[in-house]
Amino acid sequence: MDDLFAVPGAPWVGVSPRLASLRRWVLVGLAAVIVVALGVEALLVSYGRWLLVAGVTVLVAAVPVAWSMIGRSVASWAYAERDDDLFVRRGIMFLRCEVVPYGRMQLVDVTAGPLQRHFGVATVHLHTASPDTRARIPGLVPAEAARLRDRLTTLGEAQASGL
Repeated sequence: MDDLFAVPGAPWVGVSPRLASLRRWVLVGLAAVIVVALGVEALLVSYGRWLLVAGVTVLVAAVPVAWSMIGRSVASWAYAERDDDLFVRRGIMFLRCEVVPYGRMQLVDVTAGPLQRHFGVATVHLHTASPDTRARIPGLVPAEAARLRDRLTTLGEAQASGL
């Protein structure tokens, strides 16, 4: 990683590999739904068999690529905590690094849908006054998400009171 994305004085902390498992199960489920839909169409339409063969061929080629991209995408997510701000990094081809000053945070939101809870992960959303800030950290284990939420809330309140 080049110096543009280095954080002085703070190590990058990656997200849980459980996020990759979750996303891969969603990929497999989506592929299964597509195969079933193509199979039903093959029964209803005279040229449906060709659609089924073409669709399965595309899936056989696309699923392994998507599978590996999920792993790379999850590995790219990381965050770094400093005394005054939080860095969030993501991206495979186009890297993105967001810096959120604690004093600008208005809300720290933790979410976990049914699949996320099943896989033991949660997402921390950081809200600021700027509508462009979409800082979020997916794939945190619940204990780390709660710790980060509490820390960010405490630091945000302390630094906002000084403004």
